[in-house]
Amino acid sequence: MKQRITYIVRDPDAFTPEQLVVKDDFFAVEQVSAAKEHRITLGLSELPEELRKAFAQWHELHIRWASGSPYQAAAPFTSRVSPGLHVFYTPQKTAGDGRLCPLLREIFDSSLGCESPKESFIKMPILSERFSMSASSQFYAPVHTLSDLVHYIQSKLCPPSSAFCTDAAATLHSASYLDMDFDAISHALIINAFWAKAPNASAHWTENISLRGPSDTIEIGVLNNEQNPDPEDIAFAGFLTVLGQDSQPKPTRFQTPTRHYPLPSSKRLSYRTSFAHPTGLHPTLVLTLPERNISPPDSTCKLHIHLTLPRTLFIDKYQFNDALFLSSHHLKSLRSLSGATDLEAPDWVIPQWGSAALFELAVPGSASPDSRIDPGWNVTIPMHLRYLPPFPDSGHRNLEVPWPVVFWACRAEEGTKMSNNPFDRIHLGYEALFGPKTRFMHATPAPIGNGTGRLVEVIQVPVLDVGKVKWVEAGTVGVVLAAFFGLCWILGRKSYAMGVASVEEEVRERKKAQ
Repeated sequence: MKQRITYIVRDPDAFTPEQLVVKDDFFAVEQVSAAKEHRITLGLSELPEELRKAFAQWHELHIRWASGSPYQAAAPFTSRVSPGLHVFYTPQKTAGDGRLCPLLREIFDSSLGCESPKESFIKMPILSERFSMSASSQFYAPVHTLSDLVHYIQSKLCPPSSAFCTDAAATLHSASYLDMDFDAISHALIINAFWAKAPNASAHWTENISLRGPSDTIEIGVLNNEQNPDPEDIAFAGFLTVLGQDSQPKPTRFQTPTRHYPLPSSKRLSYRTSFAHPTGLHPTLVLTLPERNISPPDSTCKLHIHLTLPRTLFIDKYQFNDALFLSSHHLKSLRSLSGATDLEAPDWVIPQWGSAALFELAVPGSASPDSRIDPGWNVTIPMHLRYLPPFPDSGHRNLEVPWPVVFWACRAEEGTKMSNNPFDRIHLGYEALFGPKTRFMHATPAPIGNGTGRLVEVIQVPVLDVGKVKWVEAGTVGVVLAAFFGLCWILGRKSYAMGVASVEEEVRERKKAQ
């Protein structure tokens, strides 16, 4: 097992080397304010037999989980995905899907709507097969916590009576995001966990790190971001050490190209997500950005929004073929739409988890001349609600919609080798929709005012109230019976009138004959 632990110091001026304690097989940090990434690399031989057999049937598997709690990203960990569980998967051509869905339910959530990759996953759109940075299929589920994963690690992966392993697994409860990667070439499982801050009242890290086995190695870096004149690179300075080898911390400074680049302080951009009320059968997502901050960081940059929608909602792609319609909603184009996009199917016949959409946004020409007044730039995306199953004792049902990801997509210089970045993060669901030389600069979710405290919108939509169905049935039967008897009465009166008229006509004819 190999480990890499990286601390990105928030305030370099408040950090001193005296806050580090280093020995041959021991490392400690004391009251350090920093973001933290913990990377663990496991060979297949170190995994339980159940997982080894499963991984042997898969070509690649990439899992991305993001917390619904807002957090402040730190370079180089600025990339984002919508809150919840994202699974990107490519099967072996000569093997089946193995136990992928049962394992996902066991590890993350027993209620996951995952039956099999063929039924529940959606096909990933790929811009270029040659430069693909994407798996072939995708699954999403609104998993809010990693409680099931923590329990799985503690019960299935941790050695018996290993308090260290149990405690380490418990720290995932406070992680901002978690990545898990496997591919058939490396035959290794890589786990990355990121914390935007320490999970305590002071938000400072105080912890001890030590080797647990003779073959283990732990690389530790305590770094801070430095100003860099090269707009394509990001620079770091700090201390590096490797436990088990020459453990003395060595001062270091390096720079590297990065795929996900932080926005300059003068270009910082935040956004809020909401739904227009009442939502009804045609909810409209509203994305609000401060108008005065919407200026491209570079002339090649275009502003995008990537949506992850549950199958209960869908987008009608034909609406977005009209330039006037797009302009009225402050949109430039619908770049990509994949997944459950059937316009007529009700919710209960859709096997896939939902759909994913990428929009390019229109950017306002100029901000308000008064910097104190910023009404906000609202981008609206009309959606449609599928017919949902009846809900007992209520005429409404709550749906959860994760906040989208908003970013600038910019063209990088030729020759930029982003893969050299040791912190590079790919397989996020949208990079394959762009060229391989694209840089992403992410907007930050604004403080939440939706009442949930999470980057998830909860909307009420109308459904059939099961408790009132009997009144509908009784009323329908009553109307049908009333209509039937009314029609019989009218027909009877008409028949009687026709009979009387016929008798009178016959009497008149007889009188004429006499």
